[in-house]
Amino acid sequence: MKIELKNIGKTFGKVRANDDISLTVAAGTIHGILGENGAGKSTLVKILTGYIRRDQGEIFLSDRPVNIQTPIDAMKAGIGMLHQDPLDFPSLSVLDNFIIGKSGKFWLNRRQIIREFHQLAHQFNFNLDVHEPLENLTVGERQQVEILRLLSLGVKTLILDEPTTGISPAQKTALFAAMKQLAAQGKSVIFVSHKLADVEKLCDRVTVMRQGQLVGHAEIPCADEQLISMIFGRQLAKPIKPKTAGNTIVLQLNNITIKSDYWQLKIDELQVKSGEVIGLAGLAGSGQQLLLQLCAGLKRSPTGNLYINSQPMTQEPYENYLKAGVGYCPADRLKDGLIPGLSLQEHIALRQQPHQGLIPWAKIKQKTLEAIAQFSIRGQPQTRVEKLSGGNQQRAQLALLPIPLNLLLMEYPTRGLDMESVLWVWQQLIARCQTGTAILFTSADLDEIMQYSDRVIVFSNGQISPPIPVEKLTLEQLGKMISINI
Repeated sequence: MKIELKNIGKTFGKVRANDDISLTVAAGTIHGILGENGAGKSTLVKILTGYIRRDQGEIFLSDRPVNIQTPIDAMKAGIGMLHQDPLDFPSLSVLDNFIIGKSGKFWLNRRQIIREFHQLAHQFNFNLDVHEPLENLTVGERQQVEILRLLSLGVKTLILDEPTTGISPAQKTALFAAMKQLAAQGKSVIFVSHKLADVEKLCDRVTVMRQGQLVGHAEIPCADEQLISMIFGRQLAKPIKPKTAGNTIVLQLNNITIKSDYWQLKIDELQVKSGEVIGLAGLAGSGQQLLLQLCAGLKRSPTGNLYINSQPMTQEPYENYLKAGVGYCPADRLKDGLIPGLSLQEHIALRQQPHQGLIPWAKIKQKTLEAIAQFSIRGQPQTRVEKLSGGNQQRAQLALLPIPLNLLLMEYPTRGLDMESVLWVWQQLIARCQTGTAILFTSADLDEIMQYSDRVIVFSNGQISPPIPVEKLTLEQLGKMISINI
């Protein structure tokens, strides 16, 4: 289905989120929309799907004007959206989620619906159990269920908002194959992303946005330098990771056991030196998070010993890990890292030492302004953290980390961030390494692990590899180690 957007405009207060945007998505094509965080990409596709009402402009579907005011209007017009975090019901089964939105006066023929599900799943090579509770599925599998549901409802244009965040390489391959199959069937796909490699691999054409405006279009393939210049208005230099590992052993594990509901992992010995970066590679849920939480004092091992700077910490409370210079940045910034409802300056106030009597708000505000300037946070002291973009939430988390740190533990440090924010985050982390901070991090981006790690630990099928020097690995070898028994 051909889609045309003409002169779309949307304002939020003083912010012009979409400023006179016009673009055409041809039927049978995959059209990418690129731009940094805050460029207006999400606003534009939410206008097309009825989640936000436009202030001006027109929408044409197959050369006919349509008035999309709600998501129901969009679905009736054949437009569906796969959100970055799937809008589903984890407590229900795969089948019950697939049924949502189907019409039926009094009852639905579940046998017929199961047949339809299996036919669609087989068509796209999705291996899904229709009776499995959705909460047991990975993010990538939940995406697959939502794609099948939307297609069963008659969607002719599918919009994907940052769909490759937090899914495995195999799931990304399956997703891209499905999108190309849809395009071959004459459907149109809109792919919103900030990852150049994904856009170049999948899309036929790309539209670039910056600060609410349309910068230009490009046919794929296209040189990275041209796209980067369009996105940011300049070229970006990748930070270089120097050799920063020292001789001091910051973290030492001996005879450690990590338990989950499905497996038990053993670490006979692990030593991490000051200034060293250790990447934890593997499919989500393979134990990387448990290892990080163990090293942060949030989990306990029933066996063995854990040392921070030669001090035994195995049974110490979490507060003592903080005193020992251990910092932890969780993957879910709003659920585990920050406190929704509180402002930036209230977070800074919580970080300070206990106050005697009244909180010195003038002093706290000044410290917050300094943090905003130092970490380039797009917000004000009174801005509530849930109002910040993902990149600015990550910047806020980094601003709250004490200085100095002996050990920094990070889950997906750049997930959901645009390229400029990714480079900025790693500039800060490399600067930490140069002062002696050791870093353990996990990422779904194997390129990120290969680029910034000194050594890599691979989690696969209930096993953990010994740390491997990154110069002895290739990207292909790492991918194979993740997908098979080590």
